[in-house]
Amino acid sequence: MPSPVQILEDPINSLIQRCPDMRTLRQIHAHFLKSPLGSSAYGLSRSSPSRPVRLRRHRLCPPAVRSNSQPKCVLLELHDPGMLSSPEQSTEPISLYKRMLRSGFAHPNSFTVAFVLKACSIVSAFSEGLQVHCHALRYGLFSSPFVQTGLLNFYSKCEKIASARCMFDEISDKNLVAWSAMIGGYARIGLVNEALGLFREMQEVGIAPDEVTMVGVISACAKAGALDLGRWVHAFIDRKGIELDLEISTALIDMYAKCGAIEKAREVFDGMDVRDTMAWGSMIVGLAIHGHVKDALELFSAMLDSQVKPNHVTFIGVLSACAHSGLVSDGRRYWSTMRELGVAPLMEHYGCMVDLLCRAGRLEEAYTFVNDMPIVPNSVIWRTLLVGCKNSRTFDEAETAAEQLLQLEPLTAENYVLLANLYASRCQWDKVSRMRKKMKDHGVKVVAGCSSTEIDGFVHEFTVGDDTHPEIEEIREMLRTSQSGFGEQVMSRGPLRSFMMWSKRRRRARSASTARGWRLPTAC
Repeated sequence: MPSPVQILEDPINSLIQRCPDMRTLRQIHAHFLKSPLGSSAYGLSRSSPSRPVRLRRHRLCPPAVRSNSQPKCVLLELHDPGMLSSPEQSTEPISLYKRMLRSGFAHPNSFTVAFVLKACSIVSAFSEGLQVHCHALRYGLFSSPFVQTGLLNFYSKCEKIASARCMFDEISDKNLVAWSAMIGGYARIGLVNEALGLFREMQEVGIAPDEVTMVGVISACAKAGALDLGRWVHAFIDRKGIELDLEISTALIDMYAKCGAIEKAREVFDGMDVRDTMAWGSMIVGLAIHGHVKDALELFSAMLDSQVKPNHVTFIGVLSACAHSGLVSDGRRYWSTMRELGVAPLMEHYGCMVDLLCRAGRLEEAYTFVNDMPIVPNSVIWRTLLVGCKNSRTFDEAETAAEQLLQLEPLTAENYVLLANLYASRCQWDKVSRMRKKMKDHGVKVVAGCSSTEIDGFVHEFTVGDDTHPEIEEIREMLRTSQSGFGEQVMSRGPLRSFMMWSKRRRRARSASTARGWRLPTAC
C-alpha cells in the first residue's frame, strides 16, 4: 500500500513531468511549498523542471537544495540530469557531489553515484570517476546495476577499455545499457571486430538492440570502412523497425561517407525530416573529403538559409572543401564568416587554412599565417607547411618547419622520412645521412604499413612482416601467382621511394668501398 505522502506526491510529480514552461513550474513549486510536503526532500527534488525546460533547470534547483534543512541524495539525483546537456554543465553535478560529501548530511546512494559517473564520463574526469568508484565500494553500492552500468559507461567514454571490459564481465545480468556501452567503447577506440562480435553475441542471448546500440555498431563500420557490413546494419535497422532518429541518421551519413558511398550518404540526408547541426556538418564534411566542393559549399549555404547555426565541425568541412580546389578567396571569406558567427577557431581550422594556402602555392602567406597564430602551432601545422614546401620546391621556410617539427615529435618516423625525401630531392645526401643518424640515435623505427579488408562481415587486418593470419600461406601463394610487375608498380608510387632509392644506393656504395678498401663518392 502506498503511504499517504506518496499518494500526495504522485499527482504533483505527474504535473511537474508535464510542465510546459518555467512560469507554470514556479506556480507548482509555490503550491508545493505551501502544502504539508513543503519540507519533503523527495518532493523538493521533484520541483526540478522536466524535459521542456531542462536547460534552465539549474536556476531553480539550487534554491530548492538550499531551502531544505537536511538535503538528501535524491536532491542531487534530480538536480543532476538536466545539467548533463553539455560538458560545461556536466561539471556542476561533480561540484555539487563534492559539496554534499563535505557537508556530511548524507551518504551517496546508487542513483547519486550513477549520475555523477555520467557527468564524469561526459567531461572525461577520470580522476574524479575513480574516486566515485571507490565511494561505491566503500558504501556498499557496487552491486547496484545502476552503479555497474555507470562505471562501465564511464570507463568506455574515458577509453579505458580493459577496465570497461572487466566491469562488463562482472555484471551478471547484463541489460541493454551494458551491452550498448561496451559496444560503443570498442567502436570508439577502433576495435571493430570486438564491437561487431559483441553485437552478434548480444543478439544470440536475445537482447534486442536500440538506437544507442546501433549508433555504436554503425560507428564501428565507419572506422573499419566496412561498407557491405554497414549496408547490412542499415537493412537490419529497417527490418527491426528501429526508429531512424537524428543520431542514427547522422551516424549512417558519416559511415557511408567514410566508406566511399557518398551518394548513399546524401540519400540518407535528404530523407531526414529534421536535421540538426551535426547532420548538416557530417554531410558537408563527407562531400568535402570526396572532392564535391560545389555541393559542399551549396549545402553550407542551404544550412545558413535553414537558420541552423554551424559549429566547428561544419567549418572544418567548408574550409577543407576550399583547400581541395584552391579557393583562397572563398576560404578567407568563410574564415571571416566563422568568426562573425562566434565560432572560435581551433587548431583544425588553422590547419585547414595552412593547407589551403600551401595547396595554392602561397608558401610565404602560409608561413606568415602560422607565425601570426594566437595559439602555438602543433606538429600537424608544421608538417602541412613542410609538405607544401616540398611540393612547391620552396626550401627557404622548410628548414624552420623541419626544426619545429622535430622538436615537437622527435620520435615520429614519418617526420624523418619526409625530411630525408626533401633533402634527397635536392641531392643533399649529407643531410639525408644526418636524418638517418638521428633516427638511429633516438631509436626511431619506421612503423610497419597496415591495411585491412572486409570479407563476409569480418575485417581482416594485415601488417608488414606479420605472418600470424590463419590463411597466410594461401595469401602468399595468391601473391606469387599475381601479376609479376605489381610489386614494382606499388613501390614506384610509394612515399618512401626517394628514401629507399637513397638507401639502396648507400648500401651499394658501402659494399663497393669494403671490397676496394675505400669509399666511393655518391653522385646525384
